[in-house]
Formats: sequence, C-alpha cells, structure tokens
Amino acid sequence: MGCGGVDFWKGWPYPVAVIVLFAIVLLRAGGTYALGRAAGVGARRTRLARLMARRGFARVQDLVARWGAPVVALSFLTVGVQTLVNLAAGLTRMPLRRYVPALVIGSIIWAFLYATVGFVTFTAWRQLYAISPVAAVTGLIALLVALTAYVLWQLRHRSADSEPLAEAAG
Repeated sequence: MGCGGVDFWKGWPYPVAVIVLFAIVLLRAGGTYALGRAAGVGARRTRLARLMARRGFARVQDLVARWGAPVVALSFLTVGVQTLVNLAAGLTRMPLRRYVPALVIGSIIWAFLYATVGFVTFTAWRQLYAISPVAAVTGLIALLVALTAYVLWQLRHRSADSEPLAEAAG
C-alpha cells in the first residue's frame, strides 16, 4: 500500500510537479485573498471577527499595510502565517497591481520548496521507516509532541490577547 499524496508525484518530471504545485498554491492563496477582500466590513459581524480582534492578526495587518508586497511574498516561507497574510492583504484591500506579483513570486518560492525540501524530507522519513520503523515513528511522535508543546506554550503566553476580545464581547 502506498503513502498517499507523495506517491501521486512518483515518476512525474520535476518541472511538471513544480508547475502543478505552483498552480495549487496560487489558487489557494489567491482564494484566501479574495475571501478577505470580499468579506471586508461584513466579516466583522461573523466568527472571523474573533480572529481579526487578536493582536497577532492586527500585527499581520500592520505588516501588510506597511510593507505590502514583500510581506506577502516572504510569507510563503512560513507555515501557517501565509494564510493570515493573504487574508490580511484582502481585508486591507491591497491593490491587485501590488498583490498579484507578490502572490506569483511567493507561489514560485513555495512550489520549489515543497517540490524539493518537502519531498526529500518525506522520502528520507520513508527510508528511515524501511530501516527502522521504531526510530521513524519515535522521531515523528517526538516532533508532534514538540509542536504541541510549542502551540500550548504560545496559547498560554498569549492569554492577554483574549482579554480585549472578552471586553469587546461583554
């Protein structure tokens, strides 16, 4: 039995894989921007308002407003932040003439990274699993525990972010 998504790419020429990944991220990130742009003022009356009320999101909006296109392009080097940046770019109505070039550059960066580092990392893990399933699973569990601990630590230290939200709701 195969390992899902990565086997899908097996045998594909590298340039084709990069182009397909580019198209995927271009549509996903562009869709996030479009969602933010369409939501605009109306989003403040939905569940999205809770996200928008957080200081972290306000910082992302400030970054996008101040630095614009470079922030959008560089956000593709991160995990998780790129979605917030694209949403913030839409909510702040970043002009398309600045957003689209940043989106294209960021999508190219992401496609190359995913097609190389992402696939290489997964292939290395599969090879480790073939040699020692215990070591591969233990390493994966350790990574997940570390990630969970980091997220929990972040949530505890950002409890102050929820206070303004509670005051606004009350």
